[in-house]
Amino acid sequence: MKINTDYHIPVMLQPCLEGLALQADGIYVDVTFGGGGHSRAIFDQLSSKGQLVVFDQDPDARNNAWEAPNFHFVPANFAFLKNHLRALRMPQVDGILADLGVSSHQFDTAQRGFSIREDAPLDMRMNRNGGQSAAEFIAKADEQTLANILYEYGELRNSRVLAAALVRQRDNAPISSTFELMKALERYAPKFKDHKFYAQVFQAFRIEVNQEMQVLKDFLEQAAQVLKPGGRLVVMSYHSLEDRLVKNFLKRGSFSGEIEKDFFGNIQKPFTEVNRHPIIADAAECALNSRARSSKLRIAQKNG
Repeated sequence: MKINTDYHIPVMLQPCLEGLALQADGIYVDVTFGGGGHSRAIFDQLSSKGQLVVFDQDPDARNNAWEAPNFHFVPANFAFLKNHLRALRMPQVDGILADLGVSSHQFDTAQRGFSIREDAPLDMRMNRNGGQSAAEFIAKADEQTLANILYEYGELRNSRVLAAALVRQRDNAPISSTFELMKALERYAPKFKDHKFYAQVFQAFRIEVNQEMQVLKDFLEQAAQVLKPGGRLVVMSYHSLEDRLVKNFLKRGSFSGEIEKDFFGNIQKPFTEVNRHPIIADAAECALNSRARSSKLRIAQKNG
C-alpha cells in the first residue's frame, strides 16, 4: 500500500514499528491515524488473522482509510479508546501507537487556523464538528483564564500582559482570524524570535481548544487497561508538556511524577520502559521532514 505523504509524512516510522514488536496475528491500535502512514506500515506486517484499529476525530482523515475485513476506522477522539475497543469486541490488544499533536495536513490547510503563516479563521479544532473554536474561546474567557492558558500551555512568562492585550483588543473588535491574533500581540513579540513567540501562543490556544492534556491523560490510563501483559505502548510527542506527562506515567505510574506505592511498599506502575531515554530522529530524517526535529519517542511494555 502506498503511504499518502502529501497528507502527512510519518515520523520515525521504523523505530515505531520496531517499538511495537509486531506479531502477524496480533491486534494493534493506531490512535492517531491521520494520513495513515504508520497504520499502513503496521497493516502490511499483519496476517489475515491480525487486526488493526485506527482512531481519528478529524473527518478529513477518513479519506485515507481503506477497506479490509481486518481494518477498522473509528471516527472518534482517542480519549474514548476503551469504549470503542469494547464495542469492537477487542477488549485487549497487543500494541498501541500514538503520534501526538497536529498533522502536517492540519497545519498546511490554512482554513483550519493552526498555522501562523497564512491569514485564516481562528479555529484550531481538530474536530470541526464540535466544541468551541479558538476565536470563541478568546472572545468569552476572562483575563485571568487567558493568562493561565498562555502561561501553562504556551510557557510564556509575560502571560498576564498578553492576556490584558487580548482583552483590550477584543473590546474594540473581535479577534476572529490568525493574523488578527498575531496583530493584537505584535508589540510583545521578541525581535528575531517572533516566530517562536507566535508558535507558543498558537500552541497554548490549540491545546486548550482541543483539551489535549486531559485527553492524553485519559488515553494513557486507558492504554494501561486495554493492553495485554507484555503489550507495547509507543508514544511520540512534539513538545515538553506532552512528553512530561508521558515520561512521568511510564516511569512512575503517575502524571505528577510522584512514585505511588501499595500497602506493602511495592511501586504501582503499569508499564516498564523499553528505552530509558526518548528516541529522537536522526539528522537525515530531520533534513527531509522538519516536523521530526522536535519529536521524542517513548516505548514501554505493559507489566504482567
